[in-house]
Amino acid sequence: MKITEARVIVTCPGRNFVTLKIVCSDGGVYGIGDATLNGRELAVAAYLTEHVIPALIGRDPARIEDTWQYLYKGAYWRRGPVTMTAIAAVDTALWDIKGKVAGLPVYQLLGGRSRSGVRVYGHASGASVDAVLSSVADFVSRGFHAVRVQAVVPGIPDIYGISSGPAYEPATSGIADEATWSTPHYLAHIPSVFAAVRDEFGPTLQLLHDVHHRLTPLEAARLGKSLEPYALTWMEDPAPAEMQDAFRLIRQHTTTPVAVGEIFNSIWDCAQLIQERLIDYIRATVVHAGGITHLRRIFDLAALYQVRSGSHGATDLSPICMSAALHLDLAIPNFGLQEYMPHTAETDAVFPHGYRFADGYLHPAEEPGLGVDIDEALAAEYPYRPAALPVNRLTDGTLHDW
Repeated sequence: MKITEARVIVTCPGRNFVTLKIVCSDGGVYGIGDATLNGRELAVAAYLTEHVIPALIGRDPARIEDTWQYLYKGAYWRRGPVTMTAIAAVDTALWDIKGKVAGLPVYQLLGGRSRSGVRVYGHASGASVDAVLSSVADFVSRGFHAVRVQAVVPGIPDIYGISSGPAYEPATSGIADEATWSTPHYLAHIPSVFAAVRDEFGPTLQLLHDVHHRLTPLEAARLGKSLEPYALTWMEDPAPAEMQDAFRLIRQHTTTPVAVGEIFNSIWDCAQLIQERLIDYIRATVVHAGGITHLRRIFDLAALYQVRSGSHGATDLSPICMSAALHLDLAIPNFGLQEYMPHTAETDAVFPHGYRFADGYLHPAEEPGLGVDIDEALAAEYPYRPAALPVNRLTDGTLHDW
């Protein structure tokens, strides 16, 4: 069996997605992989079209590891989000093909089940403490056992993670919007939000919070210390994640667990964090960390140091990536939590899938492969629309981490 065709499909059912479809000579069996990089989608589409697809034609789709090494080492200019997202798309599509050829869901090829389901967390937010409590209550009523809590901070007009409707999408059309940030306002307000949530919902609901890289290590240590009474499952991305050794300072001053990694794209981005036990959860994801093959390597390294998975799962990743993540989550021994933001009805129609949510858990499809497809005719009805993630400035105008 050989790869006879591969093509990139760009669609925008409410937000942009990039998909790679690989077709084989044996009866036209095909696999699909997510290649979405929020705000830089066309860069990955061009990388795949101009550089990767020509090298795939005629290759054996069963040689997943060899193809991964070919695309990684063969390019010489390694790593980076565009390259690793493109490699991830190929890798994920090849795992989909292998499952279909074998007649097995992908998690069976990864070693079978390590658990009965994949525990997920939802995103609660609000413009006031009462609104936050109402949002958390909504997720609890739907069966979630874990909830990420974000809140509007008085004195900050625009803040990350606050949903104004059923779906949250920070990317806006055209040139990036500019938001404003104040660390003193934030540090003064957030602990009171978690005090109210814990008082309302008791000690057993898993609570999480995303700092979104906005603090210095010392500021992050201060926040972690102030949140200790509320027993968070994790404090996410407390400081810029590329500063691996700086996380020692955070660890020295707080016992609040730390989760990092949604912007990582290789094992080298997180090796020190894992090996020195500076984090508790690694949040790298299939589409940005080189596919199932490479993310499994990251999780295997993490397992040696009792670091658990907590993969990114926002709606800027397509249902293909979510399905791939669930298959891997189900198989690895050191699973922690999986982020889950339901897609819009339009997105679900473009990407029909068999995974399902029940009682706080996601369950992957049992059909061969990944259990997700793309309706190309419907995808064509949603053309690409330029969109960019915001940038952030301090109150004096200084550019800051968003």
